[in-house]
Amino acid sequence: MKKFLNIIKNPKVKMVIILSFLLFIYTSICAFSYANSVYNDIQNSVFRLHVLANSDSKEDQKLKLLVRDNLLEYMNKLCSSCKTKAEAIEIVEQNKEEFKQIALDTIRNAGYSYNVNINIGNFEFPTKNYGDISLPAGYYDALRVEIGEAKGQNWWCVMFPPLCFVDISSGVVPEDSKKLLEENMNEEEFALISNDSDNKIQFKFKLLELFNASGLITAKK
Repeated sequence: MKKFLNIIKNPKVKMVIILSFLLFIYTSICAFSYANSVYNDIQNSVFRLHVLANSDSKEDQKLKLLVRDNLLEYMNKLCSSCKTKAEAIEIVEQNKEEFKQIALDTIRNAGYSYNVNINIGNFEFPTKNYGDISLPAGYYDALRVEIGEAKGQNWWCVMFPPLCFVDISSGVVPEDSKKLLEENMNEEEFALISNDSDNKIQFKFKLLELFNASGLITAKK
């Protein structure tokens, strides 16, 4: 211990320690700034769907998927010409009651009497993979659909661009959806969420997940 104290008293060693600490602080700030900027840009490029089932029973989970399918079919027709997230949200806002009615009709036709709550807001999502596209965890603007008591498992997707329509058999996002993402992001941001990216980009994605997991950049708007 005494030898160690003598070592750190050395002016040169002190300087190395101080410079190393300052470098660590600077690197951390740069990494946080990068992650925060990229996360905000990704968040501002997508509009998501969040459906909560009444319960975890097989029947309620099956019903959740029926509601999801009908809402997505309607959304696909409604927003087929949308080029930006803002356009998609505006259209959904204008037709929110119709979304609710479609959900209610689906539920009634399936023989249930659950009520439905529909809200457009900023909600927390985990890291999710959509075919060959991955979106980091965080808070995203979304259409939230609560069926009945909404105590069942969640179902997450992306309404704009339409990543919900992933080809399940091939696990590949349609090219039209990728094109919309590319148009709403810069080159590096799109590379960041693409699963075929190189190791450097994958490391940056992990960095983004790390900051999100720490809660530093997932605060609600």
